[in-house]
Amino acid sequence: MAVNLLSFASVMSTVGSVCLAILILLAMITVHEFGHYVAGKIFHFKINEFAIGFGPKLFSRTKKNGEVFSVRLLPLGGFCAFEGEDAPWQRIIVLFAGAFMNYLLALLLIIISFFACGQLLLMAYRVDPADTTASGEYAINGLAFHDEDVIIKCEGKNIYLTTDLMSALEGRQEGEKVQFTVSRKTEEGRQVMDISVILRADADFENLTDTNTLWQCIGIYKQPLESGEGYQWQVYSMAYKGFGFFETIGRSFVYSFQIGGTIFKVLGQLLTGSLGLSAFGGPITTIRLTSEIASRGIQQFLEIAAYIGVNLAVFNLLPIPALDGSKIVFTAIEWIRGKPLNRKVEAVIHAVGFVLLLGFAVLVDLLQLF
Repeated sequence: MAVNLLSFASVMSTVGSVCLAILILLAMITVHEFGHYVAGKIFHFKINEFAIGFGPKLFSRTKKNGEVFSVRLLPLGGFCAFEGEDAPWQRIIVLFAGAFMNYLLALLLIIISFFACGQLLLMAYRVDPADTTASGEYAINGLAFHDEDVIIKCEGKNIYLTTDLMSALEGRQEGEKVQFTVSRKTEEGRQVMDISVILRADADFENLTDTNTLWQCIGIYKQPLESGEGYQWQVYSMAYKGFGFFETIGRSFVYSFQIGGTIFKVLGQLLTGSLGLSAFGGPITTIRLTSEIASRGIQQFLEIAAYIGVNLAVFNLLPIPALDGSKIVFTAIEWIRGKPLNRKVEAVIHAVGFVLLLGFAVLVDLLQLF
């Protein structure tokens, strides 16, 4: 009976986490479409329908002015259908407004998270006294991390993501001395100080997911001895660190930009072939990972919601057919030409793009299974 209760509780916890993830995605979609809606109202566009999701309607309500608000079956997006958008520059603003609202909400969540919990930074959680060499030369000469060192900067650059650390170290060779700024635990409490660390391997990263090389390079990656007898290692973890009011605001903006910039790095590595499709995830993978992270606590909930918001904002502005970025490009061309392109051709391009995007989403989810 106890086992059954535990199994039931585990299932309900999983269901709750998945529902939470779906709610986050739906909230971001709603905010995105609301941005289009508000901008359209400002320019007095006729709004036919404000929809959350695609496919058959689950719920709809028609206002007295004829505007239809609906919730549809597939929570993979939404739309705000307009009429009478005559001025291209107004249409561009309306198209841009969806992504802008996503970014504003994400930024707000980051600011709340940073003020409430501090910024989540990399930390050398535990250090073996013997260090990673037989002689312990790095530890003896002070050229290694200490227990619970929180990494703030590397070579003078603030570190927000592991990709920032990779960028700061890229091209460095084994044996080189690298400057870090850390928050170190001392008898007087935590103190921010500059330290030097000797690299244990070449900083030659295959792609953005090559974190094994990163940790090995700076000496905080778990690494078993060749003899197989025990371990000599340092372990990385994460820690929260608070900053002053103005620095927190500034770091919130920079952090949001860093998240957005990662998308372009990923796309660049995908095009060059250094990153495979298996590194991506579609809606199912996104919901799974979101549910895992969001259920860990309020800070992780805010972090993943903000991450999705920034990604949704940037991705929607890419010039890919069916996305807002592509529609902005078509509208800008119309503005420059002084006359619209063939509407039927444009509609076909966006329809084909939508189908291809759905196909890509299904493909990358399937690749996660193999």
